[in-house]
Amino acid sequence: MAAPQPLAPGTAASVSVPATSANLGPGFDSMGLALELRDEVTLTVVAGPDVAEVEGEGAATLPRDGAHLILRLAHEHLRDRGFTAPGLHLRAVNRIPHARGLGSSAAAVVAAYAAAEALLPAALRRAPADLLEAATRFEGHPDNVAPALVGGATVSWTRDDVPGPATARLRLHERVVPVVAIPDTELSTHVARGVLPAEVPHAVAAAQAGRAALLVHALAEDPALLPAATRDWLHQEPRAVTMPASAALVAGLRERGHAAVVSGAGPTVLALCDGVQAAEHATEAARALTADGAAAWRVLVPCVAVDGVRVESLHHG
Repeated sequence: MAAPQPLAPGTAASVSVPATSANLGPGFDSMGLALELRDEVTLTVVAGPDVAEVEGEGAATLPRDGAHLILRLAHEHLRDRGFTAPGLHLRAVNRIPHARGLGSSAAAVVAAYAAAEALLPAALRRAPADLLEAATRFEGHPDNVAPALVGGATVSWTRDDVPGPATARLRLHERVVPVVAIPDTELSTHVARGVLPAEVPHAVAAAQAGRAALLVHALAEDPALLPAATRDWLHQEPRAVTMPASAALVAGLRERGHAAVVSGAGPTVLALCDGVQAAEHATEAARALTADGAAAWRVLVPCVAVDGVRVESLHHG
C-alpha cells in the first residue's frame, strides 16, 4: 500500500450544509427534505495539533480539539482517500439546533466528508452524491444525509444489485412551503428510537405504504393532499410519550387542516403547507398553540434548500 500523500499547510475548504427534516410522516428512514438553515464549516490544514472553533449552536458544549466529530471524520476520510494532514483547524458556525430533529448530526457528517474531499486535488474530488454511502454508514440510515448532500426532497433505499444506499430527488411542487416549530428542549435520537415497536401489524404496514406513496404524489403534483399524505402510524404515536408537547402540537395543527408531522426523531414539528397563505396560517396556529406551554418555541418558515452541501471557497497551500 502506498504511503498517504501529505496535504500542504494552508490548504483550506469552506462548505455549507443545510438542515434536514426526515421521515415527513410516513416516509420513515427513507424520505427527507433540505431546509435553508445552514451550518458553515471551514477546514484548514495546519502544521500543529487539531483545533476546533465553534460559534452558534453547541458552542458551549462541543469539543475544541481533535475529539470534535468533524475533525475525527475528516481525518478518517482523508486516510480513506490516500491523503493525510498533520493537523486540521476547524471553524464552525452552527445554525442548525442540536438534538431537535433537524439533522444536525447528519450535517456534521456531511460537512466533514465534503470539506475533507474539497481539500484534495481537483482532479480527484468526488461529487457530493458519491459521499452518500460513507455518510449513511456512519449515520445508520440515509433519510437525513441524502437531502443534506443533494438538496430538495429525497427518497432513499437500499440497492439490490450492490451493497449500500441509493437516493433520488423528488420533484417538489412550487406551492409546498415548510414551517418548523422548534422547542428549546432536546431529545436524543437514541431515546426516540428506543420506544419503537419491534414488529407492526400487517394492516399498519399496508396503510403506511399507501400514505408514503401518496406523499410522493402530493409533494410533486397536488399539495392539497398533503394532510392525508402525511398520516403516520409507524413511529409518531409510539414516540409521543417522549415528546408530549410536540405530539400535542402535531395534533392541534392537524385538527386545523395542516399537514403537521414530527421532524425526524423530534421534538421539532414540521408542517408542509399548500402555499404561502396556508404557511402563514400554520405559523400563527403554531405560535398560538405553543404560547402557554412550559417550553419556549421558535416558529420559522425556511425555504426548501434546492442545493445540498455547497463548497463555498477553496485555498490550496
